[in-house]
Amino acid sequence: MKKVILAVVAVFVAWQVLDFLVHGVLLAPTYAATQQFWRPMEEMKHGLMIAVCLISAVAFVLVYSRLVAPKTMANGLQFGLLLGVAWGISMGYGTYSVMPLPYNLALVWFLGTLVEMTVAGLLVGLIIKE
Repeated sequence: MKKVILAVVAVFVAWQVLDFLVHGVLLAPTYAATQQFWRPMEEMKHGLMIAVCLISAVAFVLVYSRLVAPKTMANGLQFGLLLGVAWGISMGYGTYSVMPLPYNLALVWFLGTLVEMTVAGLLVGLIIKE
């Protein structure tokens, strides 16, 4: 159980840092240029964003810890990469298909999600071992 909790914390922290880099730094100019699509900063639901990230980290770690065997760094990396493709394609290109967003936003959302999930997979693979 300690390893699961440690993995949840590690994944959550990694995602928070990577989200800041992707959304707060890399995509900041794109978000400013498309501000008509987003809530003003003061209306954003920051607590909800943190809760969503934490719940997602818990789910990610629990799926890995309960369903992936054997628990190795290679399997953790593969797990993260596969979920990164699945979630990233939905986040980036699924959204792009229904909203008039710039293409670079779809691409960076896809690649950012792919990187975040792959890092998370690496972390669970390193922390939760048999």
